[in-house]
Amino acid sequence: MERIKATEYPLEYDYDALMARRGTSLIVVHHTGGAADDDLSAEEIHAAHIALGWTAIGYHYVVRKSGAIELGRPRWAIGAHAEGENYDSVGIEICGNFDIAEPTAAQIEAAAMLVANLAVDYGLPIDDEHIVGHRDLNATSCPGDALYEKLPLIIGKANWYAYN
Repeated sequence: MERIKATEYPLEYDYDALMARRGTSLIVVHHTGGAADDDLSAEEIHAAHIALGWTAIGYHYVVRKSGAIELGRPRWAIGAHAEGENYDSVGIEICGNFDIAEPTAAQIEAAAMLVANLAVDYGLPIDDEHIVGHRDLNATSCPGDALYEKLPLIIGKANWYAYN
C-alpha cells in the first residue's frame, strides 16, 4: 500500500493542554462549510479555532482542493470535531462547502488514500460503520450533500488502496 505524505505546518500547540485519545474506532469526514467554497490551510483553520478559544485546530488532517494533505491536531490527541465522539476518532476536514460545490477529484483520491492509511494503521474495517460523515454522529449537514454522497466512493477506493 502506498503511504500518503502529509505536509507539516509549524502549528503552535499548547501540548500540555492536549490529551491523548484512548483509541481509534472511527474516522469522521467533515467539510469546512463556510459561506464560500473555500480552500483553507491547516494553519488558517488552526488560527480560527484558536481565536474561538480552542486549544488547537479541531481536525487531525486537512485535505486541500489540490489533494495536498496537511497535518492538523497531533494524531495522538483528542480532537474537537464531533461532539461525544472525539475520544476515539480521527477527524479529516476536506476543504470546501459541499452544500454548494463538489469536492475535487484530487480531494476524493487523497481522502481515500488517507482513510486507507489510517484504517490500516488502526486496524479498522474500511466500511460505512467506521468511516462516517459528521452528520452520522451529530445534528449537522456536515460534510455537505455533495461530499456525503461520495463517502461510498471514498470507502471503495480506500479498500482498493489498502488491499491492492
